[in-house]
Amino acid sequence: METALTRLVGVRHPIVQTGMGWVAGPRLVSATANAGALGILASATMSVDRLRAAIREVKSRTQAPFGVNLRADASDAGDRVRVMIDEGVRVASFALAPSRELIAELKGAGVVVIPSIGARRHAEKVAAWGADAVIVQGGEGGGHTGEVATTVLLPQVVDAVEIPVVAAGGFFDGRGLVAALAYGAAGVAMGTRFLLTSDSTVPDAVKARYLAATVREVTVTRAVDGLPHRMLRTDLVDALERSGRARTLLHALRRAAGYRKLSGTSWRRMLLDGRALRHGKDLTWSQVLLAANTPMLLKASMVDGRTDLGVMASGQVAGVIDDLPSCAELVERIMKEAEEARKRLTGSWQPTVGQRP
Repeated sequence: METALTRLVGVRHPIVQTGMGWVAGPRLVSATANAGALGILASATMSVDRLRAAIREVKSRTQAPFGVNLRADASDAGDRVRVMIDEGVRVASFALAPSRELIAELKGAGVVVIPSIGARRHAEKVAAWGADAVIVQGGEGGGHTGEVATTVLLPQVVDAVEIPVVAAGGFFDGRGLVAALAYGAAGVAMGTRFLLTSDSTVPDAVKARYLAATVREVTVTRAVDGLPHRMLRTDLVDALERSGRARTLLHALRRAAGYRKLSGTSWRRMLLDGRALRHGKDLTWSQVLLAANTPMLLKASMVDGRTDLGVMASGQVAGVIDDLPSCAELVERIMKEAEEARKRLTGSWQPTVGQRP
């Protein structure tokens, strides 16, 4: 299926695997790329040297295009961009809007720039600065999210910009892909659906917890870092919401120290990153400090398998997912479902035995 997205980044299918911290590592990204979709390597929890090694590992596993997700507000973003350019990475994605200068540097090196946005005005801003496409995440999406549903946000953005728009938040199958295309999107981006594959390195016990979740068990909380964060509701989330500020800050300091050691980030750089996070948001400095919780709480579950000690970022679609296909099986199935949905719309589809019309 050819769309503006597939032409832009050189993949076979208009599907993006998002850059999930501790999840979107070389194995998942390369499996996604080999399946014909766009895999995005998560770099925020890596040191610069580890990022270079991870990029090279992906390149050793696939010849297909892939991308790297960056924190635009990180004080070492420039160093990471230079690594990407040196290593010939095809796509740069961003969870926060990159600066005009950063976009220009990447595009000057032939890198496709695709920021993620959660509001129409943000899409208009990065498009004016030269972004090649945008990923639009509605409130159904996992991790840090907004309040506007994808079905409301997506058409607003499609009407506002002339660059390709990729829809995220609530997608997991071929019907959703066709629906997104009908809205005017050039493809879909999925996180939770790719997390729940056999190629994902997330521990089996954590995957089982996701598969057991209902839609109502995927909640939005501010207890982790002061920002709206969609995740599975667990006893830990309940405890964080009940904790007093002093106890919460003490745990945040301990986890910040652990994150600093793992990422190679200095205390000074962490403070600079915290200041950048606070800019333009109604956050107290206590909430900024709490942001240090997030990487370590995610690592506890996504890497260490401790569902009792970690948080599990999740889209609402976790409540309707019940299997763990490989990336190749998933992408093939989505494209088959999309073709069947398209034929139903044109009246040319005939159900096989066991299928509902």
